[in-house]
Amino acid sequence: MPEVASATPSVPPRWRWNRRRFLKWTAGAAGLALAGGAYSLLEAGWFQITRPAWTVPNLPGPFEGLAAAFLADLHHGPWTGLDYVRAAVEAANALEPDLILLGGDYVHRGARFISPCIRELSALRAPLGVYGVLGNHDHWHGAQATRDALKAAGIACLDNQGVWLERGGARLRLGGVGDLWEDRQDLGAALGDARESDAALVLSHNPDFAETVDDGRVGLVLSGHTHGGQVWLPFLGAPVLPSRYGQKYRAGWVRAPATNVYVSRGLGTISPPVRFGCRPELALGRLTAGTA
Repeated sequence: MPEVASATPSVPPRWRWNRRRFLKWTAGAAGLALAGGAYSLLEAGWFQITRPAWTVPNLPGPFEGLAAAFLADLHHGPWTGLDYVRAAVEAANALEPDLILLGGDYVHRGARFISPCIRELSALRAPLGVYGVLGNHDHWHGAQATRDALKAAGIACLDNQGVWLERGGARLRLGGVGDLWEDRQDLGAALGDARESDAALVLSHNPDFAETVDDGRVGLVLSGHTHGGQVWLPFLGAPVLPSRYGQKYRAGWVRAPATNVYVSRGLGTISPPVRFGCRPELALGRLTAGTA
């Protein structure tokens, strides 16, 4: 009787699965997963100093090249310890900025973290001062307690108000607005008596606020809030972003309808306490004259 060929195609020996090969591949996959998890935890505590150029319309000559350190979303709490906050403060001071700006969300998961965090921030030093606004987490855990702590630390809270910075006989308007989710936004109070010919910076924790700005006096908005997504995947972007505008306000330089925005990736993390492809950021921005 002639031999009947098997209907099942032969499998090269090197591709045949057995218990040893299965365990080897499983261990390898588990190792890669653990390595990826370990890296994502490492990246969450590995902040990067960035040096963006911030174009500001009508910027007076004496403010050209001014260095402003921008720290956002520290989120001191279960995942971000005081040693990390202290390291960020020391790094900011070592940059010797002319001005220090804080983008809100100082704590995460509890009012007990407010005083220790702001106490560390009281060590920030800059010739033109230290200014900040509150974020949504600050409202959730104690807005008034945060304002009181900032005041005690010598840090001016600019929620819905502003100040004039003076340098070389020229002036620059610095204002701030309340958090978009948990407060009101009084841009008029932030800008005060600024004219169309003046240069103005506005702090807003949430960058989505920039979509509502139609006042031509606003030259630049500085924001945080989105953390860059904390996780950024090639070709896919950030799987989760707390913004109504998709990936637009994930991070970096963004053009809003009537102004420019710089969105910091932030320094801390919230749950889950990981970052991937999105290192924490301490920005040292240099002001330069230009058009919006």
